[in-house]
Amino acid sequence: MKQIYENYTAEDQKVWKILFDRQFPALPKAATKEFLTGLDKINFTGEEIPHFENTNKILRELTGWEIYAVPGIVEDSLFFDLMANKKFPATTWVRKMSELDYLEEPDMFHDVFAHIPLLTNQAFVDFLQAISEFGQEWIDDEWAIHLLSRIYWFTIEFGLIREEEGLRIYGAGILSSSGETEFSLSDEPNHFDYDVDLILDTPYRKDAMQENYFIIDSYEQLYESLPEIKSKIESRLKEREALI
Repeated sequence: MKQIYENYTAEDQKVWKILFDRQFPALPKAATKEFLTGLDKINFTGEEIPHFENTNKILRELTGWEIYAVPGIVEDSLFFDLMANKKFPATTWVRKMSELDYLEEPDMFHDVFAHIPLLTNQAFVDFLQAISEFGQEWIDDEWAIHLLSRIYWFTIEFGLIREEEGLRIYGAGILSSSGETEFSLSDEPNHFDYDVDLILDTPYRKDAMQENYFIIDSYEQLYESLPEIKSKIESRLKEREALI
């Protein structure tokens, strides 16, 4: 599948601009500096929907990654296979004007605006590629994939990072939502230091603001935790097997 740019309507471009212009002003004081740097490197603006071909040229030079166009949510096997090969699956469709605040299925603003800028950070993409390789290895084990999804959820989608300026957001699920951007950094939810065991024990919901957020100190910390993630999940699989 390819991004057919001429198929975007005037409304599509307007929706992109509204979402971009609504979210961008909050980012300098909310988003990780690596997201802001990445946003600048790949030349995203509110003036037009990004051209995947242009973005991919930049990403390939920086980290070897690229955007891979998909029609919507893909099966786990394809999802992991793509990212294990440095291809980030992203939809090409844009939400309607009537759906500005909430969508059940992620659209291009979530997939592209919120995810792609951090693909310019090498430690981050190395972590993303490695957990995708874990997913390939465990694809036939539903419980293993369930546990791995918690790692993905509380890092790639809803992770926070501690920086010199204070608590900042790197999770795409937060960065694509103006409401969750404000909420995640407030005193209302629970904030925990990054803890693999605790993440594996923590369920999440897709239909509400998160109650729990986990804070890393650096993207290198994520990458360095990979052996622990693999070991802890394998240990839990053995424990579960022993009970059956």
